[in-house]
Amino acid sequence: MIPLRDTAKSKKVPVATLFIIAVNVIVFINQATMPYDESLSMIYKYAFIPSRFLKGMNHIESYIPLFTSMFMHGNILHILSNMWSLWLFGDNVEDYMGTFRFIVFYILVGLIAGFAHFVFNPMSDLPTVGASGAIAGVMGAYFIMVPHSRIITLIPFFPFFIRVPSQIFLLIWFITQLRSGIMSGISGTVGGVAWWAHIFGFLGGVISYKKFKKE
Repeated sequence: MIPLRDTAKSKKVPVATLFIIAVNVIVFINQATMPYDESLSMIYKYAFIPSRFLKGMNHIESYIPLFTSMFMHGNILHILSNMWSLWLFGDNVEDYMGTFRFIVFYILVGLIAGFAHFVFNPMSDLPTVGASGAIAGVMGAYFIMVPHSRIITLIPFFPFFIRVPSQIFLLIWFITQLRSGIMSGISGTVGGVAWWAHIFGFLGGVISYKKFKKE
């Protein structure tokens, strides 16, 4: 299922959401236009690598990639899908939280997601990049805060559009992430998708949204 838009209209221009998207796009363009060696060096320096974090937990600089990796992406499809999801769900959550609180919330759930990825893959040497953990937190907040919305969804193999209740759409998404996380754990494989970052990012959004909601 490919989400195209939701039926919940935002009341204000989503300044924070647009700002976060702009930062991600600028970082991606900068990385994509670098010479190959410089791009690899940037990835190694600023991506989150669980095994490196494990070895350097006593040093403050080891925590920096938990933050910087949230604004990096591996390829054009990666950033397009993430930024589209952020735009789709972020504007309404920002409406309920306000600009500053939304930015703090976004960073918090992104850090939660990064720590979850570390806990489940502490020996992984694979660089992890992407905003999907933080966006999963936004989706978790949306799940609770915008329950009556509908997601206009494209069914790709049978090309037609359906309106899916937002909570059903997001619940299906969460179950697929949980299933994939469990299956990767059973098989002992560590792939390119940080499933547990998605899962705990989403749960972080569900649990913490009240702390950031405007009175």
